[in-house]
This record gives sequence, C-alpha cells and structure tokens, in this order.
Amino acid sequence: MDPNMMAALKKAIEDAQERKFKESVELAINLKDIDLKIPKNRIEEEIQLPNGRGKDMKIAVFGSGELAVKAKAVADTVITPEEIEEYADEKRKARKLANQHAFFIAEAPLMPTIGKRLGIFLGPRGKMPKPVPPGMDPTVLITGLRKTVKIRSKESKTFHTMVGSKDMSPDELAENIDAVITRLKSKLERGEQNISSIYVKTTMGPSVRLM
Repeated sequence: MDPNMMAALKKAIEDAQERKFKESVELAINLKDIDLKIPKNRIEEEIQLPNGRGKDMKIAVFGSGELAVKAKAVADTVITPEEIEEYADEKRKARKLANQHAFFIAEAPLMPTIGKRLGIFLGPRGKMPKPVPPGMDPTVLITGLRKTVKIRSKESKTFHTMVGSKDMSPDELAENIDAVITRLKSKLERGEQNISSIYVKTTMGPSVRLM
C-alpha cells in the first residue's frame, strides 16, 4: 500500500477516542465525472476481504429439508418456507430481520415467494438472497460471506463501506482497503480518474483523507 495511505490509516485509528464497543473502520468514497442516474454506471459489488471484517456478521438462510438442517450448524438464522409468510405479515419483524443480517441465502425454488412477500424489505437494502440448489451444504458460502462487504453507490456519488475493525492491525486493514479500492477502480469507466477522494475513519472517529 502507498506509504501516504498507510500514514492516513494509522492517523485515523490513533486519533479515534477509545469507545466501549468495537468500532468499525470505514471508507467514505466520493466519485466524480460519472452519471449514476444511468443504472449501468452504478457500483454494486461484493468483495471478500483478505483479512475478514473483524466483526461477526449475521447470515440468514431461507430453506427446508436437508438445506435447513445443514444451515443450522453454520448460519445465525434459518427461516422455513412457512415462516416467510409470518415475517411478511409482521412488518416490524421483517424489518428487524433485514436490518440484523448482513447477507441472506435461499433455496432457489423459494426465491419467487421471497421476492413477492419480502422483497420490499430486502430489496432496498441490497439484501435479496443468493439462490442455492436445494440440499446444498452452505458452509463454504456462509464462511466466505462472513468476510464479505458490499460497496453500493445507488445514485449517490458519495457512499460508505466498512473495511474491518479498529482492533485489526494496520497491515491487515491496509490489505482490506487495497482490495476494495482495486475492485472499485476496475468497475469505474475511467478507473481512478472517476474517484474524487476517499476518506478513512472509525465508526465515531474523525475522517482522514486516504487519497
């Protein structure tokens, strides 16, 4: 990683006050010279961080039968087909489900029902489930998702993503940041020229310009 970027990362961590909870380390990304009203120009990428997120993220699985049995050993929440209707009928419960889980996985045959009944809660948050074949062992997929972050611009030229937690080493965080920036550049039409600036900060700490 560029020495100046490493210095900025260390400053952001050192300048952050100690908190009673584990703070995330986040990037604020500002784009330029790109029309995000055109859907194909929007950024929506999932990136597996080399050193993980530094925090446990909840994963939910919609499934039945063999998939549900396997998922119980590795997922945080398993939702049966019958429970989909229960969530759909209780908006507060559905919103809580969507907010508390970072990613969702679903048996492929359940996707139409999930889209119809819970899409209003999951879609706007960018959390529609990843379809998997019935009976699949979801262990590898879930393990990967626990290390994954999503960068999502929608129509805004400024958006945020976490890249780890404050208790991770600067080198680990730098590797994670590099993975995010490298992917971002590859998805922008003009690469780095479409990036106005990137700032790094802890959850409640001051922002420091990274690039």
